[in-house]
Amino acid sequence: MDDEVDLILMDSEDKMQRTLKFLENELSKIRAGRANVHMLDGIMVNYYGTPAPLNQISNITTPDSRTLTIQPWEKNMIDPIEKAILAANLGLTPMNNGEIIRINIPMLTEERRRELVKRVRTEGENSRVGIRNARRESNDQLKKLVKDGLSEDLEKDAEHQVQEMTDKYIRLVDERLAAKEKDIMTI
Repeated sequence: MDDEVDLILMDSEDKMQRTLKFLENELSKIRAGRANVHMLDGIMVNYYGTPAPLNQISNITTPDSRTLTIQPWEKNMIDPIEKAILAANLGLTPMNNGEIIRINIPMLTEERRRELVKRVRTEGENSRVGIRNARRESNDQLKKLVKDGLSEDLEKDAEHQVQEMTDKYIRLVDERLAAKEKDIMTI
């Protein structure tokens, strides 16, 4: 029975870690007025008839805090990359000089900053819900084990461990959100 409890605890922590990782990924896509290579994650470019991620057909760098540069490995890919960035509707305008594509990141208005903070908070709440769902699933599995013969003391100890994990991951989510909100609101 102890092995089953350990498996439930490990599974629960794994789900919580994945939820936190997903949040970090989503937060990296929200631009805070500074150039970040992850802003272009998820953009697919038509690479000889096959969709390919932008970061696999080019080198993306940030020469300064307001500029992204994209250097395709093949010069004939400049137009498809430019079209893919425009089609992604990120509010970014690519400019090319025939060899590289530059994207200037515009300053954010106060209203836009507040919208981004709302979006960040929504992502955070979704993550908290995911963590709580992992806790609920674990507790349900533990209750089933009690019916199969697990002692109630072991179940209570395991539930306590799950709650401590939940508190830890929700605290981590809150820390990530506070840092991102500060980043967005900093001019």
